[in-house]
Amino acid sequence: MAKIKVTKVKSTINRTQTQKRTLEALGLKRIGQVVEHDATPNIVGMVNKVKHLVSVEETK
Repeated sequence: MAKIKVTKVKSTINRTQTQKRTLEALGLKRIGQVVEHDATPNIVGMVNKVKHLVSVEETK
């Protein structure tokens, strides 16, 4: 299964509660923090909801 690296690049100040919870569910707390997840439909959907706050790159 493909893996993706998700990096938090913007702050959650003045963001909706659902966006904050989505980032927390992805395991992202600090700006610059990087987490690696399997590219399942659930994770990809979560990343799409906060795509303006994170950067994503595919890994193998």
